[in-house]
Amino acid sequence: MSLFKARDWWSTILGDKEEFDQGCLCLANVDNSGNGQDKIIVGSFMGYLRIFSPHPAKTGDGAQAEDLLLEVDLRDPVLQVEVGKFVSGTEMLHLAVLHSRKLCVYSVSGTLGNVEHGNQYQMKLMYEHNLQRTACNMTYGSFGGIKGRDLICIQSMDGMLMVFEQESYAFGRFLPGFLLPGPLAYSSRTDSFITVSSCRQVESYKYQVLAFATDADKRQETEQQKLGSGKRLVVDWTLNIGEQALDICIVSFNQSASSVFVLGERNFFCLKDNGQIRFMKKLDWSPSCFLPYCSVSEGTINTLIANHNNMLHIYQDVTLKWATQLPHIPVAVRVGCLHDLKGVIVTLSDDGHLQCSYLGTDPSLFQAPNVESRELNYDELDVEMKELQKVIKDINKSQGVWPMTEREDDLNVSVVVSPNFDSVSQATDVEVGTDLVPSVTVKVTLQNRVILQKAKLSVYVQPPLELTCDQFTFEFMNRNPDGIPRVIQCKFRLPLKLICLPGQPSKTASHKITIDTNKSPVSLLSLFPGFASQSDDDQVNVMGFHFLGGARVTLLASKTSQRYRIQSEQFEDLWLITNELILRLQEYFEKQGVKDFACSFSGSMPLQEYFELIDHHFELRINGEKLEELLSERAVQFRAIQRRLLARFKDKTPAPLQHLDTLLDGTYKQVIALADAVEENQGNLFQSFTRLKSATHLVILLIGLWQKLSADQVAILEAAFLPLQEDTQELGWEETVDAAISHLLKTCLSKSSKEQALNLNSQLNIPKDTSQLKKHITLLCDRLAKGGRLCLSTDAAAPQTMVMPGGCTTIPESDLEERSVEQDSTELFTNRRHLTAETPRPEVSPLQGVSE
Repeated sequence: MSLFKARDWWSTILGDKEEFDQGCLCLANVDNSGNGQDKIIVGSFMGYLRIFSPHPAKTGDGAQAEDLLLEVDLRDPVLQVEVGKFVSGTEMLHLAVLHSRKLCVYSVSGTLGNVEHGNQYQMKLMYEHNLQRTACNMTYGSFGGIKGRDLICIQSMDGMLMVFEQESYAFGRFLPGFLLPGPLAYSSRTDSFITVSSCRQVESYKYQVLAFATDADKRQETEQQKLGSGKRLVVDWTLNIGEQALDICIVSFNQSASSVFVLGERNFFCLKDNGQIRFMKKLDWSPSCFLPYCSVSEGTINTLIANHNNMLHIYQDVTLKWATQLPHIPVAVRVGCLHDLKGVIVTLSDDGHLQCSYLGTDPSLFQAPNVESRELNYDELDVEMKELQKVIKDINKSQGVWPMTEREDDLNVSVVVSPNFDSVSQATDVEVGTDLVPSVTVKVTLQNRVILQKAKLSVYVQPPLELTCDQFTFEFMNRNPDGIPRVIQCKFRLPLKLICLPGQPSKTASHKITIDTNKSPVSLLSLFPGFASQSDDDQVNVMGFHFLGGARVTLLASKTSQRYRIQSEQFEDLWLITNELILRLQEYFEKQGVKDFACSFSGSMPLQEYFELIDHHFELRINGEKLEELLSERAVQFRAIQRRLLARFKDKTPAPLQHLDTLLDGTYKQVIALADAVEENQGNLFQSFTRLKSATHLVILLIGLWQKLSADQVAILEAAFLPLQEDTQELGWEETVDAAISHLLKTCLSKSSKEQALNLNSQLNIPKDTSQLKKHITLLCDRLAKGGRLCLSTDAAAPQTMVMPGGCTTIPESDLEERSVEQDSTELFTNRRHLTAETPRPEVSPLQGVSE
């Protein structure tokens, strides 16, 4: 916050919900009054034009009725207002108003009033020009060195400069290499137009070159211009500034020198007439507008620069001379003489806050009270300091800096899932084969004990599950006194029948996994009530599941051993039923009061099929990259053919098309076909990624059961293998997971200081193939099998010697063993398009509520 605030001399709010920009403000003696006092002219995007002449009774007064001289509804949005000598036969000032498709010039005059209502002002249209192209901005000046009148130059949105000699249209020229319009200014000393192109370079064009160049209506292609039809438009000089420009201003030191000021996004530049840099200043904030003007010191320029921090800085060349705080963010700033007060700073915000202010400071009326002097007892202070340090240390050890229980009690989130499906399904536009897609209602309750300013509730479920509404925002009247944002999370389980129906068991399957337990087998009817297709006693150990997408999974419970088998034709379908089985077994034995129930997995890790799924996903990514490159090439070719055809059609002398129309049609068909192929590949990639996530969940689950990992270690595996919610070409699953696993192998699973010294690549780029990733996954499983443990503590970087009971040795460093381990890994799955393969854990969907 600045110590100095802008002194409010006069201010007002314009209209209701109107919008303004940098061209909407102008200060000039628009009514040609004899006292020479400036008037404030403001136009808005709503089409209103207002003229003010502030006369505050005392400093800081708001606008009075008599301050508004004129208010007119022009019906069209006002892009820019300027005042100059725009009417032939007179040197009086007139008002030019730029609309998107029209340029209007008005005369503003006042009539002395004989009653208490004061003077009357009116605005008369002198002439107007209807524009054939959409306007962006304009500038004016004595183009070509004429005396006693001003010409207007309008820049269109497609890069055409249209010059108007007062009541008549002179000519129009297209800027070469144009893409997007930039700010435009006119330098009278060099008779040049200066703009900043989309190439981020300042460009200067001589008026004489513009006047004698090829007319815009007869513009040819660049290649044809080189062959000699007409004079080409040549730039006088250019300067690359490396950023987009917000505004350009021309300021003259004297009759022999002038400067071009350019306000960029992070710098402002002062250039000489020939484009050389006089000086530049790097800004530490984002500017919104600026205004250079002559300084009282000879040879220097003062510059007002406003920024998005509500600050107005005054520079003398590159030296900061003053900083003042404004009540709003200006989009336009001007300096003028109002009511015999010179140097008034007028600012306008985008929402219509118009303020006239001047620089100054407020005297401080605060006086510090006298401090009572006393002698300090340093021994007592030392004892008190030790006690406080002990209290802080105890709190950090016990519960951390924040008391977790109190903080969580401030806002409580609870979720209740309806036990029954909706009578009328909300999934009206979803079709999955012949199956009807059900829906279920979830009730979320928020309870707060403290005053909240704003609470935002976000509900997230993983595909293919969908929500009718996933964002809720609650606004409160009372404001939070401390404004501390807090986050509360709540996870809930959805019913399995939401995506799964009872099905016919299958005796054979391509993929099978067996889960061992330490307790007697439980009847599947008790674990999955409502999913049994038959109620015979000989069928209680077999149960079939039918997913909405068509896939089938069979669950078998052994009658003699403590094992459960899950089998399916698709490997990715195994995870959901396996995870649901383990969760329901745990809940069943918890209700029975059994505390030592445990599940395990003793089979070989099915890495080979898992790697096949990784290869398929990676192949789709590579294919998508090739299709996008080919589509880009065809799009460039299509645009090039269009430009050539357009040049042929505009040519006054007809020429044969030379089969360009046939080539255009063929290229268009190729673009459409490639776009369809890209879209189809993206859909296949999305399904492949969801299948890969389902398989990854299963592999993590099996590793956890295989090595009896704790919940924290399983969380580390999930963070390493499932870091992304979406898969893109810029950041994909393969390179992200490979970096995470490499970090684990380098830190907590490292076996020597040599591995710890390896430097990981800081840039994540799509790899050439998946061999390195598969090698790292195999090596991670092998080191976990030989005693490695996952952790995130700082001690993990220390060299470890992993020793397992039974005499297991550390892992040899040879690459031969890594290849042999990779070859010994066993099966996982293929992929097929269906719903459950896209469903990573739908029964445990996180619900997150954020209050701040």
